[in-house]
Amino acid sequence: MTGVLLVDDQPLLRMGFRLVLEAQPGMTVVGEAGEGAEAVSQVAALAPDVVLMDVRMPGMDGIEATELITRDHPASRVLILTTFDLDEYAFAALHAGAAGFLLKNVQPAELIAGIRTVAAGDGVVAPRLTRRLIETFTRQHGVRPGTADDARLDRLTGREREVLIEMAKGHSNAEIAATLGLSEATVKTHVSRILPKLGLRDRVQAVVLAYQTGLIRPL
Repeated sequence: MTGVLLVDDQPLLRMGFRLVLEAQPGMTVVGEAGEGAEAVSQVAALAPDVVLMDVRMPGMDGIEATELITRDHPASRVLILTTFDLDEYAFAALHAGAAGFLLKNVQPAELIAGIRTVAAGDGVVAPRLTRRLIETFTRQHGVRPGTADDARLDRLTGREREVLIEMAKGHSNAEIAATLGLSEATVKTHVSRILPKLGLRDRVQAVVLAYQTGLIRPL
């Protein structure tokens, strides 16, 4: 059973998410919080598998809460829900250790899939927001693609580099397999090798590294 903690300052949104999640087999909402400090406390008490986290809240916001949760309770993975445009708050939460982000108006099936992916230890990067993620990163950090240290990429084989590029585009294993003419199992094996070779936690960090090093460039 995957336990989910809902964190949002709007009770109606939490209610809607609860109805969707508790209708799914193998998933349950273990608690709710209306702001960051309460979320941190709830994580300590309930040990949820996944924390569905808003970033803009009164009191302690989702960024600080995410940082505390990922530092002190790493077994509880944080999935950020953001508005249509990825803003600096959502991006900062990713750097604080969040496992990924999805739009607040995400379709129920995509939300469920995202929660299950994060609970399994992977990261979620909504393809529609990948470009916004990189634009925000380059603007905030003054990074020009190709100017960062790319020595870690030398550890990859040619095929692993191709898989990383597709990962950075926000593609799933199935989509990468179709693009590169591989089986999904083979792609999964490549991903499992790429992340430790680069010292990365999940796909979210892979996206940032690929653009930061110039392997992929903003459109």
